[in-house]
This record gives sequence, C-alpha cells and structure tokens, in this order.
Amino acid sequence: MVEKNIAVLPGDGIGSEITREAIKIIDAISDKYDHIFHFQYADFGGAAYDKYGNPFPEQTKKICDTSDVILKGPVGAPKYDSIKDPNLRPERGGVLQFRARYNMFANFRPVKLPQSLLSFSPLKLERVSSGLDIMIIRELCGGIYFGKKYTGKTEEGHSYASDVMEYAEPQVEQIARVAFAEAEKKHSKLHNIHKSNVLACSVFWNDIIDRVHVTEFPDVLLEHMLVDNAAYQLVINPCQFQVMLMENMMGDILSDEAAGLIGSLGLMPSACIGPKKSCFEPAHGSAPSIAGKNQANPYSMIGSVALMLEKAFSLQNEADDIWRALFEVLSEGYYTMDLMDNPNTNKTVVSTREFGSLVRESILG
Repeated sequence: MVEKNIAVLPGDGIGSEITREAIKIIDAISDKYDHIFHFQYADFGGAAYDKYGNPFPEQTKKICDTSDVILKGPVGAPKYDSIKDPNLRPERGGVLQFRARYNMFANFRPVKLPQSLLSFSPLKLERVSSGLDIMIIRELCGGIYFGKKYTGKTEEGHSYASDVMEYAEPQVEQIARVAFAEAEKKHSKLHNIHKSNVLACSVFWNDIIDRVHVTEFPDVLLEHMLVDNAAYQLVINPCQFQVMLMENMMGDILSDEAAGLIGSLGLMPSACIGPKKSCFEPAHGSAPSIAGKNQANPYSMIGSVALMLEKAFSLQNEADDIWRALFEVLSEGYYTMDLMDNPNTNKTVVSTREFGSLVRESILG
C-alpha cells in the first residue's frame, strides 16, 4: 500500500474533461490495490492567467511544491496568443517555467501499438506487423527552447531574430544516464538522434553520450542516427526502434511524428521526470474547439496515469493493469470521435465519460 499526494492541474480546453477520467482511473486503482491518493487541485495555464494574470501563479506553485507528483492537463488556446508579454502566455510563462522550476529534464513518451490494434496505424501492415513499443526520451530543460533569444537590427538595418541552442555537460550527462538505464531495463538498443553533421551542439552532445556509454553502460548497444534519417526511418521501418534519445526540439518534433504512426496524438501520454518532482501529462494540446462537448479522447491522460504509477511510485503491476485495460477497450471497438477514421468496422462511438468508465470497468473486472 502506498499513500501519495497528487497536485492536479486540469489546464485549459478539454483538460478538465480528460482529467476527470484520469482521476476515475486512479480511484479504481486505489480501490483494487488498497492505495491512498490525495488530490489538490490548482489552476494552470490560460485558466490561471484569466483568474490571476499569471499562467503559473504562486497559489499553484505552493500546491505543486508540497505534492509528491503533478498530474497536468493540456494548456493554451488561440485567445492567449494576443497576450503582449510572451512570458505570460500559457506555453512560455506556464509550461517552460514549470519545467524549469522542478528541473523536469527527462521527458518519456511511449509509442505503443499492440498487434491487436495494427489497424490504427496509417502505415502499411508489413511496416508495423510486430507492433510498436518505442520509448522516446527527450531532454526537456535545455536546447533552443531555453537558450538565449535575441531580436534586433543588423549593421545594414535589417531586422533579425536569434534563438541559441545551448547544452552544458551536466545536462547531457543526466539525460544520457536516464536513456541508457531505460534501454538497459528493456534489454534493447539505444538510438541516439542528433544533427552532428551541421550542429556543433550535436557534436558536443554525441561526445558525452559516447563517454557515458563506455564508462557506465558498456553492455547497452548504442547507435547514432542523424535526425533527418530518423524521421525517415520512423515511417519506413519503425519496428527497429525501442528507445530513442534526442535533444529538446528534435524530441518535440519526432514524438509528434511517432504519434502519427499509431493514428492520433490522442494516444500519446508523457512523463516529465526531475530529480525531486515529476509531472505526468498528455502530449497533445487543449483542443478548444471540442471543449465541453464530452468528445475528447482521455487515453493520453489515462496513459499518463500509468506512467505516473510506474515512474514515480514504482507500481509496475498497477501500471500494466491500466495499459491492458486501455488496449482491451480499444480492441473491443470502443472509440472516441478522433479515432473514427480508423478502418475497423466493429466500432462504437463513445463519449469521454463512457471511455473512462469502460477502462475503469476493465480494471475492476
């Protein structure tokens, strides 16, 4: 039995709807396995800006600071793009500051497609015939997103903008250790994704990856791959990948491509892991166009709960139970609206609430 405090940040758009279903699943796990989870809710993102004038206000920081983990919904909406100060917009002022505050440097994004759900992939069957089980590990607190940003005028009077990609040695070392440990756990090869034929930052990155490999994880197979080739290989031969490591922007882009392999960003949960605090959240956006319509797919939020149980609380059996239930519900043909392009003929459209309830019933048996 474990007893944990969870800060819950529903976020914006569909966030409150899919968060509700995630809590439903956590309650089912606590009932089945005799765990105790306490929830503290707080505003974050656009919802917090509307109420407090700040996407990550002090009230929310205090709740997050005192929690064991954080469960967060998606944030943002077009209306916040007009905020003049970019540091008050939900993404930069909320998400980036949030990650930096807790040094959540390691982002895990599982790409799971069991053989029972191969029809979800837009790829030809032979390209995914063995199913997909890829873990994309993205460095989350460095690189071009966090580097220095400049705007100004050249000597010739032309306007310019500059974003600097920066990594310090300890940043690369810590994400390397996380990625090698994950590959070691899975008994798999680690693919290190980079752009060392152009970027000095990638040359620096690869040198550190090689050193950590030789000195700390010599038994893990390592393959370096250029990011453009990796984008191509994900489409041509995705089954070759098990664990992929990449810097911040490359991870942002390739993980969305990988979501396309399994049919929807709605099937992409994620974990943001730091040394003392971790956050679990869907990788997709807030989908304001369907907010409040009970149509959103809660899979990514529920999958993020599975990651929370595994990565934060070491409850592997409970996490596996959630994955099994998610795949069972989908295999039986119960889909939310975003998955209705799937060619499977045995499908039933269900609402956000209905999908969550079906997963709950599967867990409780």
